[in-house]
Amino acid sequence: MSWKAIHRWLGLTVGTLAVVLGVTGAILAIDPVQQAWQAPAAPDGLPVATLVERVVRSVPDAEEIRRLPSGAIVVFSFAGDQPQASYMDPADGRVLGAWHASALPRWVKNLHRSLLLGDAGRWGAAGVALTMGLLCVSALVLLLRRMGGWRRLAARVRGSLAQRIHVVAGRVVLAVLCLTSLTALTMSASTLGLVALDPRIEPEVLSVATGKPDLPGAQFAPLQSLAVQDLRKLTFPGSTDPEDTWKVATAQGQGWIDRYSGQMLAWQDATLAQRVYDLAVVLHTGEAAWPWAVVLGLAGASVLLFWLSGVVIWWQARRQAPRITGNSPLAQADALIFVASEGGSTWGFAQTLQDALIQGGHRVHTSALENFQTTAAARQVFVLAATYGEGQAPAHANNALERIAKLNASAVPVTVLGFGDRQFPAFCAYAKALDQTLRAQGWPELLPLECIHQQSGQQFARWGVALAQALGEPLVLEHVPRVPPTATLTLMARQDYCSATGQATAILRFAWPAQGPGEPLRGRGLARFAAGDLVGIVPPGSAVPRYYSLASGWEDGFLEICVRQMPGGLCSTHLLGLQKGDSIAAFIRPNPGFALSRTRRPVLLIGAGTGVAPLAGFIRRNDRHSPMHLYFGGRDPARDFYFGPDIQRWLGEGRLATLQTAFSRVPDGGGYVQDALRRDAERVRGLVAQGAIVRVCGSRAMAQGVAETLDEVLAPLQSSVSTLKAKERYAEDVF
Repeated sequence: MSWKAIHRWLGLTVGTLAVVLGVTGAILAIDPVQQAWQAPAAPDGLPVATLVERVVRSVPDAEEIRRLPSGAIVVFSFAGDQPQASYMDPADGRVLGAWHASALPRWVKNLHRSLLLGDAGRWGAAGVALTMGLLCVSALVLLLRRMGGWRRLAARVRGSLAQRIHVVAGRVVLAVLCLTSLTALTMSASTLGLVALDPRIEPEVLSVATGKPDLPGAQFAPLQSLAVQDLRKLTFPGSTDPEDTWKVATAQGQGWIDRYSGQMLAWQDATLAQRVYDLAVVLHTGEAAWPWAVVLGLAGASVLLFWLSGVVIWWQARRQAPRITGNSPLAQADALIFVASEGGSTWGFAQTLQDALIQGGHRVHTSALENFQTTAAARQVFVLAATYGEGQAPAHANNALERIAKLNASAVPVTVLGFGDRQFPAFCAYAKALDQTLRAQGWPELLPLECIHQQSGQQFARWGVALAQALGEPLVLEHVPRVPPTATLTLMARQDYCSATGQATAILRFAWPAQGPGEPLRGRGLARFAAGDLVGIVPPGSAVPRYYSLASGWEDGFLEICVRQMPGGLCSTHLLGLQKGDSIAAFIRPNPGFALSRTRRPVLLIGAGTGVAPLAGFIRRNDRHSPMHLYFGGRDPARDFYFGPDIQRWLGEGRLATLQTAFSRVPDGGGYVQDALRRDAERVRGLVAQGAIVRVCGSRAMAQGVAETLDEVLAPLQSSVSTLKAKERYAEDVF
């Protein structure tokens, strides 16, 4: 069973009880804080002998002095037959008021320790603590795998809201929860009688009656040398038993003092088990350390947050679980599709491929990658593989690569299609490793490896065109992902361009939809977004959304994109045909890997053509005037200098520090944006040496050229694009 399965099923099955213990633990953590503020603690260095003198003066019939973990002093006595307990100010011996153990903490403590089920409940609580420990260990393994190792543990978290909450909260409190599980097990071992805390035999000590009166406790030498901060409990001798002794308990052990001479009759050191237990109590409850109790309370409350977000993650995964329809038996299929998917979305692409192949007359069998094999009937094999973390396989396919490496190659072509996110340094690394292994083993290929960025339906469709040509048969891959709720946006303004190639281009600005009372935009497909996020637009006549990078953020009060006419492009044709007042259906898809957080460090923005759109959005929101430097590439400044007037204005306002342009189709235009970077190599190196963040947006070919150029420019610094990516200082948005 994988760590992921262990974590999931322990959380779902024992999670409810863990929530009970976590919430009750959070409530109990209030008690040490409350106690710390209820009564004053003893002054530093105050001898126990002095405290005894003050107690005897204020409470003559005192029978016991107890120092609470909070440091407060409580004196126990009898008034007639009625027991009394009072807070005392150790500085002057004044009685401050009655002390009462709170009924609520007592009930909650019983629920926390034994689930209100007595001894059976104590065993159950110990089992839950052990489960919490296993959950913490599995959580750490999954967290390191998801983030890509210890070095990337603090990196930006990507995924759904529930996933981000689960991971971020885990990074904050995982160590505390692990510690509370360990200390709970330590305390349970004592409660359940598995470990003995006290010595098996106490010394036989009796005071020797001399007929003399008792020596006042304030004159006892052992109490004069003992500070109140070290005291736990001091028990007075019984007045009716002349052989009874004083008994003192500290963290170091316990001793018996002769009532007549004040000498220590016997001393018993605390056992190692007792010392470990005492430390576990402090670490588990926060007693004697109320700031730590606050931390424990927050950690305990977080268990509910973990459980709720975990259930949501499980439910989302369940909804996305593969439900392949139309599967032929393995032995009869002439086309095999094997899938490696972490979140489940890759299975949707596999279903689309299967449906298209079936439409073409093929018999298709689709299965998980760990079942990889070929059959006598197979003529084509396809592997659709997502990458997890820092190049790892999805959890269910952990050992698939090793298994494939041991198989003998056959003549059946195996084609690999990778799925990933270019913002991760190890983009499609698992798919690449699969492809390299297959080729090294001698498996032929129908098509070379292709890597799909951010589950792009358009890129998948283009791969389908290449596949149809390779197969020599008609094949259309129109993947229809689940479309979230959409909002209706109305075109409020447009700025048209005619590019050097004759393709129409426009900057389109949309207004928010009309809102009813209490109707948030978030519920209508428009969450809070920033420049660089994506807007999904569903054109009429298609169920497949097209994505455009946003040139505006939520705070700007409008949604702006830059659209170029694509040959045969259904969505671009629709958008460029809009007139003022026309509407579209749209939704937001976060693009956190490309987002630009507020920073004082230099920012290097590199874009070409319509790729300048999100970069313009970054500059627009640069209210702090961080040093931003834009390198823009186009063909003709008169035709495709998109956002040109805005960029010039932002230069004057200080939102943009410098601008370098390169236009490839005009004399002395400067060539391509890569050429501008080479000309500015020294300044680029200086900015990177200062910690510059780099954002690149444009075509894939342009982004590849920029990466190669920057590798050359940064070589003297012993740096590269891959180094910057590993430090999360370099991100691309390519199309």
